[in-house]
Amino acid sequence: MSVVRPSTDCRCSAAADAEVKPWVGPEDLVGFDPVEALGEPGQFPFTRGPHRSMYQQRLWTMRQFAGFGSADDTNQRFKYLLGHGQTGLSTAFDLPTLMGRDSDDPLALGEVGRCGVAIASLADMRRLFDGIDLESVSTSMTINAPAAILLAFYIAVGQEQGVPPEKLRGTLQNDILKEFHAQNEYVFPPEPSVKLVIDTIEYGTNHMPQWNTVSISGYHIREAGASAAEELAFTLADGMAYVEESIKRGLDVDAFAPRLSFFFDVHNDFFEEIAKLRASRRIWAHVMRDRFGAKDPRSWLLRMHCQTAGVTLTEQQPYNNLTRVAYQAMAGVLGGTQSLHTNSMDETLALPSEQAAKLALRTQQLLAHETNVTQTVDPLAGSYFIEKLTGEIESKAQAIFDQIDAMGGVLKAVDRGYFRRCIAETAHAQQRAIDDGTQKVVGVTDFVEDGPPGVDILQIDQGTEDTQVRRLKDLKESRDSARHAAALERLGKDANEGVNLMPALIDGAKADATVGEMMATMKTVFGAYDGGPEW
Repeated sequence: MSVVRPSTDCRCSAAADAEVKPWVGPEDLVGFDPVEALGEPGQFPFTRGPHRSMYQQRLWTMRQFAGFGSADDTNQRFKYLLGHGQTGLSTAFDLPTLMGRDSDDPLALGEVGRCGVAIASLADMRRLFDGIDLESVSTSMTINAPAAILLAFYIAVGQEQGVPPEKLRGTLQNDILKEFHAQNEYVFPPEPSVKLVIDTIEYGTNHMPQWNTVSISGYHIREAGASAAEELAFTLADGMAYVEESIKRGLDVDAFAPRLSFFFDVHNDFFEEIAKLRASRRIWAHVMRDRFGAKDPRSWLLRMHCQTAGVTLTEQQPYNNLTRVAYQAMAGVLGGTQSLHTNSMDETLALPSEQAAKLALRTQQLLAHETNVTQTVDPLAGSYFIEKLTGEIESKAQAIFDQIDAMGGVLKAVDRGYFRRCIAETAHAQQRAIDDGTQKVVGVTDFVEDGPPGVDILQIDQGTEDTQVRRLKDLKESRDSARHAAALERLGKDANEGVNLMPALIDGAKADATVGEMMATMKTVFGAYDGGPEW
């Protein structure tokens, strides 16, 4: 592949943060029309929230991210969190699974179960949800390159429980575009990767009316170093790309758009984060109605999950992280999120311990039941400062959209290295501000203390990997080899013919084909991605 070097018009000039004035007044909102810009909660353009009553009748979903070790280990953590009041499951997978590799792959050794749960087969998924009724629980799965395969496993487990696809509830992250921008957990090139996402959207539209088949994610973009405006703009631009590709597939926009969801980071700048979430709803409502012609008001809604900012947590003085997370969670709620994960204080040291995970959940429960912030919808609406900030973020995002459109769209911008360049430049500026003392980090740059962190951390025993590899070996030796081979042959044939791959993947899951085997079969057709251009 030849290297295409972006010209200076690829620079993300709109991303710079504006200087905060010491006070803001009516003169800063010249031309601001509260009826047009705000409306009422639950009404276009949804700046004030997607629902009229917001949290007065129903709280946000408290969805704590969990996953470590074996499927059995995580199954017990799921039950622990549900028993302590969590209202939805959120699944973290280990690095081999995220990269589409089996637990016995030579490149997986040493990483199995370390940063999430190891899932290589339908048998693993069955153990993960043993004793958990999939009809009564909502499950989120953070998985991207092999997302369609993990969805196939989940569908198969549901059917084994007697729960058909139309009754399953949850969200598949499945946002492969942000992998090319920030997280780098891609396998196939951009075009076939996006094709797989559209396959899941099409399948979900036809068979899974309660399932969100893609959660368009700004979280990882922000964690990689993007500004709030970049996070917002890149995320919504990716969302527009998925909408465009789904329409090209022949789907009616109002048939799939109501099931799109979004995932945002909630960082340290309290008011900026609130403004970002409010601006995101307003922008998306106009895009869906005016650009894509959606007529169903549900298609105009931007429904979001938020997570507090892992990148802001510190190894030094980890108990400070409890306070950081609490303020970030408050910003997410005041910004109108529908679902929230609060990070555990020990996540910079290891996967969360049980006690730390419970404290993170208690942070949400305290916020929900003791602060009274749920009693008034969008309580900051009309604040000169908040409305000015919301408008500024919206303007910055629009300038970034214009740059992406000028390059020919998201996939062309990926090819030119635009997203990576912007994120790297912003991350460098942020780190420079910390290094020169402009940006303070309590416990790191200021108010420093000597000594170890002083918290117990979760340890993953080597036996977890050994057991997982042995189980996988036993599965491969005992499965129906003829059925397994036929399933992989069908998958390869369907990939070559360009048809929707979800039926073949479900067939493969039931034939005990593994994640690595199905990924390898698709790779023979789609090829692998080498990381794209250098810039």
